[in-house]
Amino acid sequence: MALWLTLLVLVGGLLAALIWLAGRYESDQMQERVDGDSRDAVQDIRVGLTRNLQSLQALRSSSSQWQADASDLLRSHRELVRLERRGSNFSLLNAVQSPFLLNVPSSVSTTPRDLPFGDLQLTCERARRASSPVYTPSYFSPTTTSEGLELLDLCIPLFEAGQHMGYVVAVYGLKPLLVEMVNKQVRRGKEISLTEPDGTRLAIDGIAERRGRLFSGRQLLDLGGYTLVLRIDHWRAAPLLFPNVLTAVVALMSLSLMGVLLLLGRDINRRLKAERELADALAFRKAMEDSLVTGLRARDMQGFIRYVNPAFCAMTGFTADQLVGCKAPMPYWPPELIDEYQQRQAIRLLGNSTAREGYESIFMRQDGSRFPVLVFEAPLIDAKGVQTGWMSAIVDISEQRKMEELSRASQERMQSSARLATMGEMASLLSHELNQPLAAISSYATGTANMLGSTPALPPDEVSHALSRIAQQAERAGKVIKSVHDFVRRRESSPEIVSPQALWDAVMPLVLLQTRKLGVQVKLQGIHQAPAVQVDRTMVEQVLLNLSRNAIQAMEDVAANQRWLTLRVQRLDKTSPWVEFAVIDQGLGVQDEIAKQLFTPFFSTKSDGMGLGLSLCRTVVEQHGGSLRFEAHPPRGTAFIFTLPIAASVDDHRLLAADITNT
Repeated sequence: MALWLTLLVLVGGLLAALIWLAGRYESDQMQERVDGDSRDAVQDIRVGLTRNLQSLQALRSSSSQWQADASDLLRSHRELVRLERRGSNFSLLNAVQSPFLLNVPSSVSTTPRDLPFGDLQLTCERARRASSPVYTPSYFSPTTTSEGLELLDLCIPLFEAGQHMGYVVAVYGLKPLLVEMVNKQVRRGKEISLTEPDGTRLAIDGIAERRGRLFSGRQLLDLGGYTLVLRIDHWRAAPLLFPNVLTAVVALMSLSLMGVLLLLGRDINRRLKAERELADALAFRKAMEDSLVTGLRARDMQGFIRYVNPAFCAMTGFTADQLVGCKAPMPYWPPELIDEYQQRQAIRLLGNSTAREGYESIFMRQDGSRFPVLVFEAPLIDAKGVQTGWMSAIVDISEQRKMEELSRASQERMQSSARLATMGEMASLLSHELNQPLAAISSYATGTANMLGSTPALPPDEVSHALSRIAQQAERAGKVIKSVHDFVRRRESSPEIVSPQALWDAVMPLVLLQTRKLGVQVKLQGIHQAPAVQVDRTMVEQVLLNLSRNAIQAMEDVAANQRWLTLRVQRLDKTSPWVEFAVIDQGLGVQDEIAKQLFTPFFSTKSDGMGLGLSLCRTVVEQHGGSLRFEAHPPRGTAFIFTLPIAASVDDHRLLAADITNT
């Protein structure tokens, strides 16, 4: 195939090269024609100027005769604009204007031409010294139209018997020079111009259609001391794909040859297709079988092994020659399991088992070592749809069993670590939550001791009241220990129906201890009208206490008359199953960098804080199916808001919270 493609590419490349070379040849031919036209044009101008020079030198010297001869010369040579006869002192004796260029004013003979030592006079002086005609540089002369005309002067010195008699000055128009002296065949379809050596265009004749490719020819026109450049521009449309008939014929033959090659290659490919597909199929099957890590085994309907792949041989340690042709008992069966395996194989060969059913088994290597395998079997069906045997796929699961053992050991270690972490978490929570009831017990005990020291005859009622308060806080500490212990062990809490008023009354004494110390006023809103909730009372009381203490501490830097702690309780709406609790302070608010990690465990802004209060509060609220958040409370302060379910719908919300947690 590569040979045919190479041949096609070669023929196509030759065809493309032929077309390119033909186009290049056509372009070169066109350039040569343009160069030849420019040479012919320059030659025509030189011949014409020489002929005119001879005619000018032949003019008769008398004034009347010179005037008549000059008029005849101007009528026969339209490239001449004006003829002048000047004396030896450069004075103007006679002047004749061309009758064909009436729009050229007679001012060409005035300043600056007649200024002393002007260009024309200097040129004539050089001509006199050289005793030969000299051309002046071209100059522009305005006409009665808006175009103007570029002119060129020729100064011819006159001598008679070696005596200088004066000058004949011939004024050429450069455009008439092109029109009259260049052959019409050369000018047809082209743009011909006279330019300075630096490219400045002086005169132009003909306007060619500017399309396709530009061909330019340039030739120098030496006028005896003054040089012009004659330029011919010719635009030609881009050459066709086939520039000529010969190229088209060769291209057609090449295309025909390519078609024949394609047909021939297609025919050869068809004849080789079957062999190539068969070879590819065999190579693919062999490569696939050799690359498999799964053992393959094929058995006929009588149970003889007809094929094993290299993976199966490597798995058992036997060679393919040792296994192919074997019948039960197989050499890789453990001796103690031969009877069981023979019964199982007999059942399979009878076709009484489900196809592609996987089962585990034990095989024996050639060295006698055992290893577990997973066997999948499926019937072998030929092209006619008839079963000819069974194909088995055997997977060595020794590594899988090792990984399962390692995973089991790793899980046991993780469970042990989790129990240790739970113990640490329990210790941290207990130390944090017991701090408040123990502080209350200490405050009541210290207050009672102070009263007994200052008033020996203290009434029994006051002592009994103080002792009952100490007992309540001790009982509360016990409940905290039990509740935190249950919380850490993730046991089901025992919710009870309680009103928001009862929850607040339970923590009010501890809150008042803090408020009296800092002079904080307490305001209650909607607490008596709010419906009852079904919650773990001890844990929710702890949430209220933690949030209230944080709110009180947030107002330490606020003026004493602006320290207000507000507890607001309300139902979200008439159909909502949630009651919203809000603990509002008048502090300085929560900064943005602190807000991002406010609920992060062990993060605290207090020097003696453990950073577990808010984290515990959110966990407790979420266990009840609610949510805890905070927001700014204009004009100043922060509101911590959490929701708890109304008593009638607590079971539904606990199920919802469980679904969210599992998700």
